[in-house]
Amino acid sequence: MNKPLVWMGQAVLYAALAAVILVFTRWPSYQNLPADSALIKLSISHQGKVLGDCVELTPEELAKLPPNMRAPVSCPRERSPLTVEIDVDGVLAYRQVAQPSGLSSDGAAVVYHRIEVPAGAHAIEVRMKDDARSEGFDYTRSETVTLAPAEILVVDFDAAERRIILL
Repeated sequence: MNKPLVWMGQAVLYAALAAVILVFTRWPSYQNLPADSALIKLSISHQGKVLGDCVELTPEELAKLPPNMRAPVSCPRERSPLTVEIDVDGVLAYRQVAQPSGLSSDGAAVVYHRIEVPAGAHAIEVRMKDDARSEGFDYTRSETVTLAPAEILVVDFDAAERRIILL
């Protein structure tokens, strides 16, 4: 076969492939947010408190158990669901009760939600409850934030410091 013809055919195919890639880098156009909007991302992964207290087993209860299961104290594994609410400018914008993960409901509960807001100043209030045995919310955070167009505010929970954070 003619070698220059093969080389020209490859060049044409590579040029066509490059043209297709170039077209799809510019079209269709995509805009994540409208020009005058900002975004609040609620992204929390947290283990709730254990639902019950540990109980000491009596000698009779221990005797009923197999020898490898005879721990003197029995503690429940199930965790409390996570309740999260967020208000934007005094209006409830989102509320979720997230169940703990895992087969025994002993893992972390996960909350993720995006709230699109107009750019500017907003009063944000976040409430979180991680103990089903307590009344009201265990953690709250209120703050007025000013968001620029296309800015993203992330709401998270710092488990080490046990507080809601705004990033």
